[in-house]
Amino acid sequence: MLDFFKKRHKVRNTELARQIKELEIQVERIKNKVDVEQHLFDEFQRVRHTKEYLTAFSEEQPLVTICIATYNRGKLLLERSVKSVLSQDYSNIELIVVGDHCTDDTSALVATVDDPRLIFINLPQRGVYPENPDWRWMVAGTTPVNHALQLARGQFITHLDDDDEFPLDRIGKLVGFAQQKRADFIWHPFWKESATGEWELIKAEEYAAGFVTTSSVFYHQWFRNIPWDVNAYRYQEAGDWNRFRKIKHLAPNTARFPEPQLRHYKERNQKAS
Repeated sequence: MLDFFKKRHKVRNTELARQIKELEIQVERIKNKVDVEQHLFDEFQRVRHTKEYLTAFSEEQPLVTICIATYNRGKLLLERSVKSVLSQDYSNIELIVVGDHCTDDTSALVATVDDPRLIFINLPQRGVYPENPDWRWMVAGTTPVNHALQLARGQFITHLDDDDEFPLDRIGKLVGFAQQKRADFIWHPFWKESATGEWELIKAEEYAAGFVTTSSVFYHQWFRNIPWDVNAYRYQEAGDWNRFRKIKHLAPNTARFPEPQLRHYKERNQKAS
């Protein structure tokens, strides 16, 4: 009798989970219908078949742009993030670092890097973000990352938080994977540091909220047309997922790279000042 009730309870829980998942899908569809104009969907479907678009998948060493938004983490930025990018075994890259009006020694430290592939710009004013710390966390860095996107020349684009790092063969692996799969958008597993300093593997088995993060994606340059939205917090969405959700709505060819390609360190809150 006890086994019967356990099985019945399990069935009910499974059905509830299915209903919740379906509701989440419906809500996502409604948001996308509001957020993504039909002409953008139509334009992507047209452009993706053009010779110019497909060049990224046939060039032997396409240019890859790595965008980093930063704010007052100069030493960590250079010793961890920038180092892991400029040390990649794939050399045809440009690294665009944009400061959100940094007031520390970031500019001076970046100036010591002797590598023409590194471009640094410090914005004259900081982006305007909500004062609520939870909402601010969702969208802080929107202004500099969008500025970096505008400057990006690469046929593929990827991102890195200013306190995280890539393994040194990441770019080369993802270029090869994108070209093999003809993938417009790639995501991959990553290592995430907990508040206690332990490392957890996020397997990222789905292209969904909670499975992808800013630095765990790699995509065709066309998606520069979908910027970060500083108002994403109004949906209670992090800015990265808000953007990736819109990209997903365009029906690109997506692919999951199976190996972890990022160390995502525990967050350090952005200050309001």
